[in-house]
Amino acid sequence: MLAHLPILQVIVPLLAAPTCLILRKPSLVWLFTLLASASAFVISILLLQQVMAEGTLIYELGGWSAPWGIEYRIDKLNAFLALIISGVSTVVLLAAHTSLEKEIPQDRQTLFYILYLLSLTGMLGIVTTGDAFNVFVFLEISSLSAYALIALGKDRRALWASFQYLIMGTIGATFILIGIGLMYQMTGTLNMADLASRLPEVPQSRTLFTAYAFFIVGVCLKLALFPLHLWLPNAYAYAPSIVTAFFAATSTKVAIYLLIRFTFSVFGVEFSFSVLPLETLFLALGLLGIFVASTTAIYQNNVKHVFAYSSVAQIGYMIVGFSMATSAGLTATLLHLFNHALMKSALFLALGAVVYRIGSAELNDFRGLGRQMPLTMTAIVIGGLSLIGIPLTVGFVSKWVLVVAAIENGWWPVAALILLGSLLAVVYVWRIVETAYFKTPEPGRKPVKEAPITFLAPVWILVSANIYFGIDTRLSVEVAQAAAESLFGVSP
Repeated sequence: MLAHLPILQVIVPLLAAPTCLILRKPSLVWLFTLLASASAFVISILLLQQVMAEGTLIYELGGWSAPWGIEYRIDKLNAFLALIISGVSTVVLLAAHTSLEKEIPQDRQTLFYILYLLSLTGMLGIVTTGDAFNVFVFLEISSLSAYALIALGKDRRALWASFQYLIMGTIGATFILIGIGLMYQMTGTLNMADLASRLPEVPQSRTLFTAYAFFIVGVCLKLALFPLHLWLPNAYAYAPSIVTAFFAATSTKVAIYLLIRFTFSVFGVEFSFSVLPLETLFLALGLLGIFVASTTAIYQNNVKHVFAYSSVAQIGYMIVGFSMATSAGLTATLLHLFNHALMKSALFLALGAVVYRIGSAELNDFRGLGRQMPLTMTAIVIGGLSLIGIPLTVGFVSKWVLVVAAIENGWWPVAALILLGSLLAVVYVWRIVETAYFKTPEPGRKPVKEAPITFLAPVWILVSANIYFGIDTRLSVEVAQAAAESLFGVSP
């Protein structure tokens, strides 16, 4: 069984999706979906342990060896991503049964869980496959289910948000497919390890540059890099709360994984950062994303919009680390990827609890919630402190590592801008704190109860993780550093 863990990681949620049709009863479907996600989480833990101890795992589908057959290649990087995706999915699902009661009609809840499992399958497939065309196939599985999940939101604006994401996502996927097709034309292979060995032998022609350009632009659309982020705020704001909490922690991270994988493993660092001016381009876009998105977040009146624009800014931090093209910079990116998943899943799930009680995420409706929903609002405050980068939270750890990496690279002005960007987060987090704790509720509003335990338990699991991994950094820092060093060919 242990030998088949790489394929089980994808097969378990994939087979679980159609099985939900047999169960039908929403409570049974929820429990079954939770078990499927938890199984994927356990598998990801076992795979990470195995990879850290033994090195890269190669699983050949049907016994056909690459490049003729399709292989799943598990190394430190994608084992780390699979852990994040399946872990967040499992914790978020703990609150799904309660959350869906008020957001999705009962006759559509089975459909929701089927789509959720398909989206989970697609994300896990993207990070585990070693075949470039399979990346596109799994990307489409994940994206198509994501469009439908967003459209299930009870606000009619969810339909427009879904359509907007569909258009932008389809353009991104088309660009990625064109890039993969051009790579195949030049090398005659789709296996990523084989591509990595053959692409350096290809003359630096227009076809090579075009392939890379199409692929990178397509991935940047998917990861919502500024200024290609326009689909993200509405998608996060109007999707069902569980969908927002899951996607905010995982979907853009999968796209960042693709950016890292193809830049460092397939095309190579020398081509990406020496032949092409990617360092300057991504540094500029990353810093612009931090300041423009953070400033925009300050002026939002919907709290989901606030944290959605905050996500665009946090992606900017990851891209700044990526642009350094050093092991320290990439470590900072991977560490912030892990930490941001914990922050945003906690924040959006806590927002889901607020929406469950008051039916709104408008900032004005948060007046007085600090006293009426103390546990939920405390969770939002801690998540906000983590976004700012206050010590003893995960946000501090990754921003510290990023600043150190910038200083080691001789980028003192960039280090100063990173710290300045964190101060902007203070402003939009304070607006929420001020409204919830220092303003009285609107006259005539009925008393608001604290969120149910089925919501609070997963929220506080994630909040506790924000604090725990801010103090004990052994897992996150060691794995991120090992994954970054492996991409630069540094032996452990």
